[in-house]
Amino acid sequence: MTIRRHATILAILATTAPLVALGSEAFLHMAPCALCLWQRWPYWVAVVLAVLAAGLRSRGLLALAGLAVLVSAGIAGLHVGVEHGWWPSPLASCAAPNAGAAMNADDLLRSLAPRPDKPCDAPAYLIPGLPVSMAAMNLAYALVLGGLALNWARRGANG
Repeated sequence: MTIRRHATILAILATTAPLVALGSEAFLHMAPCALCLWQRWPYWVAVVLAVLAAGLRSRGLLALAGLAVLVSAGIAGLHVGVEHGWWPSPLASCAAPNAGAAMNADDLLRSLAPRPDKPCDAPAYLIPGLPVSMAAMNLAYALVLGGLALNWARRGANG
């Protein structure tokens, strides 16, 4: 396949992950946490880079798109660790609202986030009965997709 074809496939597959997440919010009413939202941005960067790689037939841009997808895998790995309690989240917005620190109702209202946030250590499961969180699914998907993109960029138009 050509660089153009590989880059087009990558753009389509990189678009799929955040669209599935948005669909789970809209249709399954799954609330995202802050780390969930962070995992989506590298995919959009990858889409732009992949489209540019397709247009310019650039192996370098295809490789950068693959690296962008792997950034999402890194964030997903961090998120999986937070879900399992292996380490705390580095984002303050990941913590569940805590009323214990408030001295009165006004302090409580000021301490709450402007919109309700889901704590990052509460896993979201897309498939009932399958103990694999959305973050873990994204980790696997991003590792495979990022690895494919880097392999395609390395092989160029010969593979």
